[in-house]
Amino acid sequence: MPSKNKRFNQKKVYVAPVKPEPQPLGERKTIEVPSIVSVIDLADIMKLPVTKVIATLMKNGVIANINETIDVETAMIIGDELNFEVIEKEETEEKSNIAKEVEIEEDLSKRISRPPVVTIMGHVDHGKTTLLDTIRKTSVAASESGGITQHIGAYQVSVPGENKKHRLITFLDTPGHEAFSAMRAHGAQITDIVVLVVAVNDGVKPQTVEAINHAKLANVPIIVALNKIDVPDTDPERVKKELSERDLLSEDWGGKVIMVPISAKKGQGVDHLLEMILLVADMKNLKTNPDKKATGVVIESHKQMGAGPLATMLINDGTLNQSDTVVIGNTYGKIRFMEDFRGKRIKTATASTPVRIAGLSDVPNFGELVVSVDSEKVARQMTQVKSAVRNPIGHIDVDSKEKNLNIILKTDVQGSLEAIKASIDQINTSDVKTNIINEGVGDITESDINLAETSKSMLIAFRTSIKPQVRQLAERKHVKISIYEIIYQLLDDLRASMTDLLEPERIEVELGVTKVLKIFLTQKSEQIIGVRVESGKLAIGNEIRIKRNDEQIGTAKITTLRREQSEVETILAGIECGMGIKSSTKVEEGDVLEAYQVEERIRTLEG
Repeated sequence: MPSKNKRFNQKKVYVAPVKPEPQPLGERKTIEVPSIVSVIDLADIMKLPVTKVIATLMKNGVIANINETIDVETAMIIGDELNFEVIEKEETEEKSNIAKEVEIEEDLSKRISRPPVVTIMGHVDHGKTTLLDTIRKTSVAASESGGITQHIGAYQVSVPGENKKHRLITFLDTPGHEAFSAMRAHGAQITDIVVLVVAVNDGVKPQTVEAINHAKLANVPIIVALNKIDVPDTDPERVKKELSERDLLSEDWGGKVIMVPISAKKGQGVDHLLEMILLVADMKNLKTNPDKKATGVVIESHKQMGAGPLATMLINDGTLNQSDTVVIGNTYGKIRFMEDFRGKRIKTATASTPVRIAGLSDVPNFGELVVSVDSEKVARQMTQVKSAVRNPIGHIDVDSKEKNLNIILKTDVQGSLEAIKASIDQINTSDVKTNIINEGVGDITESDINLAETSKSMLIAFRTSIKPQVRQLAERKHVKISIYEIIYQLLDDLRASMTDLLEPERIEVELGVTKVLKIFLTQKSEQIIGVRVESGKLAIGNEIRIKRNDEQIGTAKITTLRREQSEVETILAGIECGMGIKSSTKVEEGDVLEAYQVEERIRTLEG
């Protein structure tokens, strides 16, 4: 039987960067830097060789030359290691040009309605693709449908509304695309409504649960399409029961989730589904300001012969124009041409519109933010800004003292999954709780990695494997993966991660007690007094409690100590001395001063 003191057959992958602990270098200095600062300017402010600053940046995973710029958060990390406290400089008239370009004053009176953006999700073979095809054929004019380019990844349909007015709905066409698994992780964040397709002859399946988790995590409303009602001997009520166990309670069962019976193959109920989408959109009151610079998200990208890097983006807000300059992550460009979902060249596009743009300097990544700016000069400045990689694991609820550690759990078989979940429940405490964002049986997938990234979760696996391409994706996204063969090792490491979320316990340690004998000088918040140390010892910098008649009336800090005309650092018990204190409370003869210091002690889950 293997000893518990030794790890057996355990394979772990930790890809999250670790920030080295700062080393004490003497007195810590405080400096002010702007929100964006060049490496050479930061070195000048710190009065350090620029090579030292560059070396420290490299240790934190940032490769930058002397002329490149970093953000203030990265400067703070570098400052910690070089013994500086970095404070962001107040920007008035010197406000960063970059900030001016991106910051747009909102005029609420100019906001108008925009089309809803819908993502269709669900288990494989439950009819997602069929539903999208049916909607496209029935809601897009026949003369236009043939021109739809599948690789654009999204399209718009026109639906009859009230007073015979047609309204647009944008669908993210994720099935069959290269970014399918990534889109499921990001789709619920760039969409307004999720349509969850569930086949009534099959019920809730693993990918159904995964889709529900994605939508819930992003707080996006779900409409359930109960598909394949044309199949004989189906039981929609059974499926509603299964969904209710996942906190999706149908309206006819007293809940709030709209569930529409459909047959995607025959088109039955599809019109009613579209009506429900518009109803939910009206309830969300979706708005945009067409006068703003455009912002959006990349939903697909590739390089095409003769056209160069191409990116399909979904516009979130504002208006995008041909010849606009856009910044996307670390790349930028001036738009040479734009195409709509039909492949037709257009000159402008508004919110909720999918467009394909050309003119970028490089192929951007899926899910990156798109920002329209005024000039290529500003775009170059923005793409030169370097940031240290920071990947916090675990979510802290800022409205309470309770902390949550987000987990995605994958196991070899269902029995292992249930056993580990039960064990994890037992190690939860009132201070730290685990939150299983998603769970499943089988190998780690790209979708697991994407969900771990978006939810800032630990990915824990038991006796499963990971393909090389999935491992590479985890490394690129800085997702931490831990794979185990023994349950107690999994639980030990999980306890350690939970302990890391605990804030240290702050304890006041009494240092000494002194009595006030005489008041020599009182000036605003400072006093010079004569005291006798009754017990312990006092030192410059000590915090003290001021007590009068055994009741605390204020606090102070020792600024100076004098003994026989000489300034000293400490005074021991039984000695009379002069003391300078800083306090808003005026002490009197006979008051008792208690010196103390606050110590931080590491807490444990048991504690």
